[in-house]
Amino acid sequence: VQLQASGGGLVQAGDSLRLSCATSGRTFSTYGMGWFRQAPGKEREFLASINRHYSTYYSDSVKGRFTISRDNGKNSVYLQMNSLKPEDTAVYYCAADTGGSYAPNGMDYWGKGTQVTVSS
Repeated sequence: VQLQASGGGLVQAGDSLRLSCATSGRTFSTYGMGWFRQAPGKEREFLASINRHYSTYYSDSVKGRFTISRDNGKNSVYLQMNSLKPEDTAVYYCAADTGGSYAPNGMDYWGKGTQVTVSS
C-alpha cells in the first residue's frame, strides 16, 4: 500500500486548506484511514480518522475545525482544515489501517508528509 499526501502550503491564519491523500491498493474501500501531523520538536499527533463504514473520530484539538472524508472511487482521503492557526503548522501525514478500523494506533501504512505552514 502506497500513500501520497498533497495539498499543503503556506497560508495565513484564518484561512482554509484541503489536504488529499491518494492511496494505492485494490481494496481501499476496506481500509481505515487517518491523518496525523508532526511539528518541529514535537511528537506525532493524531488528528482524525475514518473507518470503512465512514464513521469518523477526531482529536479534541481539531474537532469542529477539521473534517475528514473519503472517496472510495478515487482511492483518496481528504482533510478539510478551516480556521487555521499558526499552531497548526506541521508536516501532515496520512496513514492506512488495512484492517479497516480507525483506531489511531492501528495504522500500518504511512505516506510521506506534506508541509502546512500558517502565518500569523
